[in-house]
Amino acid sequence: MLTKIIKVDPLNPEKGAISEAAGVIKRGGLVAFPTETVYGLGGDATSEEACRAIYEAKGRESDNPLIVHIGSVEQLKPMVGRVEGGVSRALPVIWPGPVTLVFRRNRKFPDCASRGLDTVAVRMPAHRVALELIKASGVPIAAPSANRSKRPSATSADDVKEELGGRIDMILDSGEATFGIESTVIDVTRRPCAVLRPGAFTREELSRYLGDIIIPTASVSAPRAPGMKYRHYAPYKKLALASGRMILELSRMKDKKIAILCSEETAGRLGRECLVIPIGSRSDPYSIAKNLFGSFRKLERSGAEAGVIEPVEERGIGLAIMNRVEKATKGVVVSNREQLRRFLEADSSSWMD
Repeated sequence: MLTKIIKVDPLNPEKGAISEAAGVIKRGGLVAFPTETVYGLGGDATSEEACRAIYEAKGRESDNPLIVHIGSVEQLKPMVGRVEGGVSRALPVIWPGPVTLVFRRNRKFPDCASRGLDTVAVRMPAHRVALELIKASGVPIAAPSANRSKRPSATSADDVKEELGGRIDMILDSGEATFGIESTVIDVTRRPCAVLRPGAFTREELSRYLGDIIIPTASVSAPRAPGMKYRHYAPYKKLALASGRMILELSRMKDKKIAILCSEETAGRLGRECLVIPIGSRSDPYSIAKNLFGSFRKLERSGAEAGVIEPVEERGIGLAIMNRVEKATKGVVVSNREQLRRFLEADSSSWMD
């Protein structure tokens, strides 16, 4: 399949490009498009054929539900059951924005994106290109991140091309995503509401509008939202979480076979002899979120055999950052030389399994 790439102005998207992309969606095809979080791989959320094509293009597990993107609150009404009053009042404040809400699904609405669940995950993206595409298509658009399953999410059209070129019909290129990390997913079918996936909209911010929000420890045998069950976001090269003390020790070893992914502040303390990939500043954790997946791809392109990454404080956006890091590293932590040895000796060929 030849994947067509069209550059689109993020603020004033060209009507011809949007119309052409909407035509692909209407025909059951797949279009990668920008949102404020990451690039999404879009297909008609009401079409079983289109949703199946999304799973096939990504190599995605069949029980992992998709997020449905809408362009207006009116589009939500036929999709869901009763919306609790407090949630309904919050919608105009948090949408458009980087937050996905899990509702009870209206049984009349197709379950293509829900994979048979009685719930549906919905969001309204805060990106002009995405909103214009949804409007022109005339249907809600199911759109997981536009990358192969388990891989770092795509934050640019180049990332999408690298991951899905030849597998999808079209890519709308509007430059880099703003947040660089996926939406927060909140289950509003329960009280108090629950975070199913931390993301760009923090729990603290959302609690102002949705009331108390908990972080449950429930089983994920039947995931209600993306990212709950399977390992995600992983680079092809091995990656482990390292303590600050271990990072300093690694830098003294002057071994460029191990890349150090860390804050700009830490990078400034390390010698030039080691391989350092700065992610962002601790004074601006959103910069770390934006650059996180890009740093994973830099690790892949580097001459290093493996990487270690510095943790951030798990509060605010840091909760979302560490959620992605823990999934990408398989929870592997390196805090001493023995753990480092075992990590480096682990079979690299099984890293993506």
